[in-house]
Amino acid sequence: MIDNILHKIRSYIIPDKVFNFFQPIYHWKLSLLAAIWYRFPSRKIKVIAVTGTKGKSSTVEIINAILEEAGYKTAVSNTIRFKVGDESWDNLYKMSMPGRFAVQKLIRKAVRAGCNYIIIEMTSQGALLYRHRFIELDALVFTNISPEHIEAHGSYENYLFSKLSIAQNMGRSKKKDRVIIANADDEESSKFLEAPVDRRMTFSVKDAEPYEVNKEGLNFTLAGKPVHSHLSGLFNLYNILAAVAAAHSQNVSDNEIARALDGFTGIPGRVQKIEVDSSDFPQESIGTTKKQDFTVIVDYAHTADSLEKLYQVFQSSRNICVLGGTGGGRDTWKRKEMGTIADKYCEEIILTDEDPYDEDPAKIVADVAAGISSQKPTIIMDRREAIREAVKRAKTGDAILITGKGTDPYIMGAKGLKTPWSDAKVAKEELVKALVK
Repeated sequence: MIDNILHKIRSYIIPDKVFNFFQPIYHWKLSLLAAIWYRFPSRKIKVIAVTGTKGKSSTVEIINAILEEAGYKTAVSNTIRFKVGDESWDNLYKMSMPGRFAVQKLIRKAVRAGCNYIIIEMTSQGALLYRHRFIELDALVFTNISPEHIEAHGSYENYLFSKLSIAQNMGRSKKKDRVIIANADDEESSKFLEAPVDRRMTFSVKDAEPYEVNKEGLNFTLAGKPVHSHLSGLFNLYNILAAVAAAHSQNVSDNEIARALDGFTGIPGRVQKIEVDSSDFPQESIGTTKKQDFTVIVDYAHTADSLEKLYQVFQSSRNICVLGGTGGGRDTWKRKEMGTIADKYCEEIILTDEDPYDEDPAKIVADVAAGISSQKPTIIMDRREAIREAVKRAKTGDAILITGKGTDPYIMGAKGLKTPWSDAKVAKEELVKALVK
């Protein structure tokens, strides 16, 4: 709220050229003002931050589950939701890391509620606006990095520098025993490990060997003992290993970690399985419904790499893929590549609208279609109709993979238009309609 008011005042009073020149000091002062307003709440609670290109929200949620299993009271801030103790509410900001006043207010709320930890997703764009400043970290988890948000940062090097600034910011923290946890299998990990901290830890997929990855879940080893997770995909194994390392840094035992992983059933919008049961059908249709004999998945995958990793999980299925492109006006370079990956793994492709913003949605879809050569994709711009068509085409054993939005609460259109949306809700509604005989 305060962030929005200040943004409007700045927009009306300060010319763009003047503001752009003084932008860094403006954002720095705003972050300082927010911290002062809420009395530097991060000093009163243990703060674990998670940054990287992919897996941030999932890693935050897994860390939270482990800490809760270990008996701690927790708070959460990520793309999916905010949480303080037993209270949880959706993140409707359409941004992974909220404004400076919003995040400091959340930390203060967590302190007042008596939380032991707050786990915060920190992004490159948030760092670009200094939203990470004056948040004193106890631990930082680096998941991975690959090219993304290039238009916003100007280059991959600037994008990486923005991520690294989160790690460097730990040097300003007065917390004791500050620890950075980095993915040793990522070639940029050494740069994060140079951060001015007290301890450095790494994780690697080798830590889980031997492991088995399939669409039903993950089986791997933890401290030499077998562990099962309901999550699917090698990318989720990495997210789990990041969370395990974070838990180890806080002296959580392997037994507590194993119990948490076994009981953790999934994350909304991240390889989320959409299934219907008798309670989903209208009362008058009970007894006249068909069985759902195919899989429906909703996932946030919105980069070429994350799309391919999701599709690889379902290689044994006949895949019907529903996807758009990137959001309008950003990362246009990866659209054709996403089409090429869909062409490789999907037996049927349905291209649809996603978040066009002020760009022509048909142009975005055409850019994705340019990467498809072995088949002719179906283009249905209405996202609900696209999902309905995918459900209509599904046969026994098929997998419908709906990607790009995950838990995003809106479809973002031209001139700031926000259309309320939920891939999971719409997919379930269309499933119910299709399964009534």
